[in-house]
Order: sequence, then structure tokens, then C-alpha cells
Amino acid sequence: MSADKSLYERIGGEPAVDAAVDVFYRKVLADDRINQFFETVDMDKQRAKQKAFLTFAFGGPAHYSGKDMRAAHAHLVAKGLDDSHFDAVMENLGATLKELGVPDDLITEAAAIAESTRNDVLGR
Repeated sequence: MSADKSLYERIGGEPAVDAAVDVFYRKVLADDRINQFFETVDMDKQRAKQKAFLTFAFGGPAHYSGKDMRAAHAHLVAKGLDDSHFDAVMENLGATLKELGVPDDLITEAAAIAESTRNDVLGR
């Protein structure tokens, strides 16, 4: 595929992002390292926000109107969110994309985008 296409387009667009978010949250909610952060979360709303954010972050249509990463996660930092939790999320994201057959080079690209949010998510 052409290098001028966005990551969003190269991974398969909306259907791919939708599938990835659904598989990702199934993994996250089963992960005892991080599932406590989602105990009181409306997961339908969370999935919709995550789909919009990843679409935007991966270069797709910009329909994300949520909070910035620092503001969106500040209440979780106050509850102890740290690098080990971020690492667990990254691990689940990589496993999700692998499970869905995304090529390794695109997983690496997606991981770099996600990693670029670490300091904001962790309030640093």
C-alpha cells in the first residue's frame, strides 16, 4: 500500500478500528493489572470515545471531541495510575492488533503513536 495513506487507512479504516477497540477492551477488562480502573466506567461510552480517538490519532476523519489525554486521565493518576499500568495497556493494544492480523510494521507504528501519549496520560 502507498506510504502516503494514513495508518487509519492502512489498517483497514473504520471496521478495523471498531474491531480493534472491541477486542482491546475485552482484553483490558480481563486484565487484573488494569481492570480496576474501569469498574465504574460506562463501557459503551468508553468504546465510542476510544474509537473516535484512535480514528483521529491514526490519521482518519477527525471526530474526536473528548478531553485531552492529561485531563481525561487525571482522576486515574490520582488513583495510582502509573507506568506499569500504561505498559499493560500497551501490551493489550499490541496483542489486540496481532490477534486481528495487523502487520508488525503497522503495530509498531500504532505503538509509537500510543507511546507518545504516555507523559500526558500519566500527568507528567
